[in-house]
Amino acid sequence: MAIRTVQQSFKGKETKCKNTWKQYGLISKSLKQAAVTAEDCNFCEHNGFDWNAISTAITNNISGKPKIGGSTISQQTAKNVFLWPGRSWLRKGLEAYFTFLIELVWSKERILEVYLNIVEIGDGIYGVESAAQTYYGIHAIDINGKQAASIITQLPSPLKRDIKKPTKEVILKQKQIEKGLKHAKIP
Repeated sequence: MAIRTVQQSFKGKETKCKNTWKQYGLISKSLKQAAVTAEDCNFCEHNGFDWNAISTAITNNISGKPKIGGSTISQQTAKNVFLWPGRSWLRKGLEAYFTFLIELVWSKERILEVYLNIVEIGDGIYGVESAAQTYYGIHAIDINGKQAASIITQLPSPLKRDIKKPTKEVILKQKQIEKGLKHAKIP
């Protein structure tokens, strides 16, 4: 959050950093399910690393196709809490170390709670409570499935997407997330 605020300032933008922390029980089930559906469908089954997703991402990315990620919610949480944005082998190595530690010390519920409270969901909008208030004028606990899918669809590119003007690709992704809500396993 601090890095993004400095980046906003250097770009001459108004600096904003909206974040309101909500405990796990005060975040709607739909938001939790949407995050798991979109970002890490095996979240409850793995130990922080989804080796199949990582293998698929590596194969895809070396073939010259558009880059895709293989990071789990645990890995993204480790990166967002302890590290800096960007891609490098050093950051990836540190991310693996911190992912191992948080999986060892935190419950899956705690990892998902932290992730949903710190992930950037718009320019200077961090966490699902701030997103719910900004985009829908309600609290995260009151978000329904369609709204949850709309919010989570902003990931992983919240600065390139506009929740108020979704592209056809974003609308398709939102519908896929909505369909997956019933099947998402959450802690």
